[in-house]
Amino acid sequence: MSGNQVLRARLGPANQDASAGSWKDLEPVVKIIVRADSGFCKEGLLLWCEQNKVDYVLGLGRNKTLRGLIEEPMRRAREGYNKTGEATRVFSEFSSRTVSKRWSRWRRVVARAEYITDKENARFIVTSLAPERHQAQELYERLYCARGEMENRIKDQKSLFVDRMSTESFRGNQLRL
Repeated sequence: MSGNQVLRARLGPANQDASAGSWKDLEPVVKIIVRADSGFCKEGLLLWCEQNKVDYVLGLGRNKTLRGLIEEPMRRAREGYNKTGEATRVFSEFSSRTVSKRWSRWRRVVARAEYITDKENARFIVTSLAPERHQAQELYERLYCARGEMENRIKDQKSLFVDRMSTESFRGNQLRL
């Protein structure tokens, strides 16, 4: 591997299609990560991803329990804001399981405690990605927040190029989009 380019060469028998067994070559280099907002953070999707070895980074809705777990990071963010007058972010992480036990197991949660313009702004994500390879701040800012940029491109398409969805079928409108 050089930079972000992958090169893999395989010599195969002449009496076999060139693509035969190519999935074996792709398996170690192809990685799918599901990235979505909190509307998708449901046990069914989390379990499916885990059972199919698909990593995920999903928004997690705020609640009093989660907010209580980031009291110290939020205090540090508030102190940073009071010193500089600028928005201050402090990242932390912990294992969590929904209070109602809707999640079947404990999962890694990354929290962003932010203090901005005299108010708190806490955000949470749940992920299957290992902390050894994906530190909290980078995971949140570079991987999860990129989801919002992708959503902006979809909005651009809707407002600039796809001004109407006028067929009677869902598939037809999906194709136009």
